Amino acid sequence: MKRAIVWYTTDLRLHDNETLFKAIEENDEVLPVYCIDPRYFETTKAGFKKTGKFRAQFLLESLKDLEQGLRKRGSGLMVLNGRPERLLDELCKEYKVEKVYTKQEIAWDELQMQNATEKSLSNCELIKVENSFLYHKNDLNFVHGKLPAIFTEYRKQLEKNAKVRDLFICPDKINSPNIEEIIWPKIEDLGLSSIVKDSRTAYDFVGGEGAAMKRLNTYLFETHCISKYKETRNGLIGENYSSKFSAALAMGCLSAKHIYHSIMCYEAQFGANDSTYWLVFELLWRDYFRLMMEKYPKQFFLKNGIQKLHNLNFKHSEADFENWKQGKTEDDFVNANMIELRNTGFMSNRGRQNVASYLCHDLKLDWRLGASYFEEMLIDYDVSSNWCNWAYISGVGNDPRNGRAFNLEKQATTYDPEAKYRRLWLGQ
Repeated sequence: MKRAIVWYTTDLRLHDNETLFKAIEENDEVLPVYCIDPRYFETTKAGFKKTGKFRAQFLLESLKDLEQGLRKRGSGLMVLNGRPERLLDELCKEYKVEKVYTKQEIAWDELQMQNATEKSLSNCELIKVENSFLYHKNDLNFVHGKLPAIFTEYRKQLEKNAKVRDLFICPDKINSPNIEEIIWPKIEDLGLSSIVKDSRTAYDFVGGEGAAMKRLNTYLFETHCISKYKETRNGLIGENYSSKFSAALAMGCLSAKHIYHSIMCYEAQFGANDSTYWLVFELLWRDYFRLMMEKYPKQFFLKNGIQKLHNLNFKHSEADFENWKQGKTEDDFVNANMIELRNTGFMSNRGRQNVASYLCHDLKLDWRLGASYFEEMLIDYDVSSNWCNWAYISGVGNDPRNGRAFNLEKQATTYDPEAKYRRLWLGQ
């Protein structure tokens, strides 16, 4: 009997999961496993948790949903506490596993963990699957075979030469060895404080594939909000100014391909417009940043990013940074956004660009402090999107304009003309 482990990381779903699909197809039994790695709940050198309470809660909800889905198909999820490089080798020996299937990692820390795990597997092969992109990397056909340095060039080549692949089917039945029921930890068990819900939150994020599918259906087919997305995407208040798919995408509860094919289905029924395209356009950005992170897995975490700059100096002001974190700066638009983040784990895309610009270009602080704080706080943190966007704003990433310094007063007047958002979060 051929038995394999499916090592879940940030691909917590059954639908369109090539890792799971290949493992089932090539083996008689599969053992789905998730490792709660203590390193993801440690404090970084910058002084922040790698995973804060909002994302930790979303993770636990996502794991519970995945476990229920696996149980319905005759399997289950083995959730273990500890480092995968130790746990997976022990499991391979105990269950006589020949292969471990997992998602290919691309960022520096994740790569180090994956490589260490691969080295630790004494008599077992680690099979890494590209499982997070919209366009499969084997279908990319860039001029001269090189990833373009500017997004617009990348997008034009991609849309001309590539096609989104079909979805991998969701399995009806999964053959697994007996998997015991889980005693689920609470976020307090992970060294994090409990969450007090803020009634002002834009959207109640719930982890899991089931909640992600429900949100996708609601945003597209029930409310038709996608048809107005380009006009509303810079909103600040409420549930439907944006898709709110980001947390599910980041945790892998929803695949980019599934969103794309759902949009194609929507366009076939109700028509295409700039708004339906724009959501796909943003998925292209997501792919692009993932490819950039894969190309520069370490550089995006360094002061100069991917640019060869000289004399790049930052101020060192703990007071300024603390005021930025707490929403106590001289700018009320920045403050409102930072307070929303601290209380809910979420901030609009428009807000993220403005608070990042303020930290980098007004306060002139190290952009990596902001990126690290977002890593802890964001419920929808994605390593590539977060670090590449911060590098872009600061001027050490892919921006051909060498940084985006926003006029905060103009931004607030344009996107919060009646100050409703600022009053909501500042209590004015």
